Amino acid sequence: MPLSLQAGLWGLLSGSALILGAAVGYFARVPARLIAAIMAFGAGVLISALSFELMDEAWRRGGLNATAVGFLGGAAIFTFANLALARAGARHRKRSGAQQAGEEGSGAAIALGALLDGIPESVVIGVSLLGGQGVSLTAVIAIFLSNIPEGLSSSAGMRKAGRPAVFVLGMWAVIAALSGVASWVGYSVFSGFSPAVIAATQAVAAGAILAMLADTMIPEAFEETRDFAGLITVAGFLAAFALSRAGG
Repeated sequence: MPLSLQAGLWGLLSGSALILGAAVGYFARVPARLIAAIMAFGAGVLISALSFELMDEAWRRGGLNATAVGFLGGAAIFTFANLALARAGARHRKRSGAQQAGEEGSGAAIALGALLDGIPESVVIGVSLLGGQGVSLTAVIAIFLSNIPEGLSSSAGMRKAGRPAVFVLGMWAVIAALSGVASWVGYSVFSGFSPAVIAATQAVAAGAILAMLADTMIPEAFEETRDFAGLITVAGFLAAFALSRAGG
């Protein structure tokens, strides 16, 4: 099987967790505190993945300069795009409570917000194949695990805002499919670039993911779990770290 197709399928697999989480969040009455705890765990998983799978690898590929520029650039891109989406009514797209009901945002803004959150993660999967040693299973598993609470929390909030199941599940199905496309692009487009460009790309994804965590997932986690948010986040970090060491 061509590596580009493998990249797309791995991205689709990790994106499918969004649909799984969305279905649970929409149709099951999951307690808000449990959703927040899962969000905290997922945030810890992603922090570990971006630290050891993205930033470390980017530094090894392209050095500090390319990594630093990409990292700050990714955070800046996410921040300004997120500001634009917030003005369009998608500020609380990841919140599981009633916050979304108070926004007048369009479904398109929420969908674009979900795309903004998920695409950097998917590109990472495709780029991980460029090393010639196969896909980074640690990255795939970490992204899969973090996508479940993302879909769960967001869809629970959409349900409370009165959005129909067809819209919610349809949106996440499209995002999952685009995650596969993004992974395919990550491999196909960047396979011909220099190590410095690949490193900057990995760092851009890492910066965007960390900015997303600080802006959306961690506040949602802290709102309900409060004093336990840090402990649960650390548990998620440790789980992903142990996975990366076992795979290495």
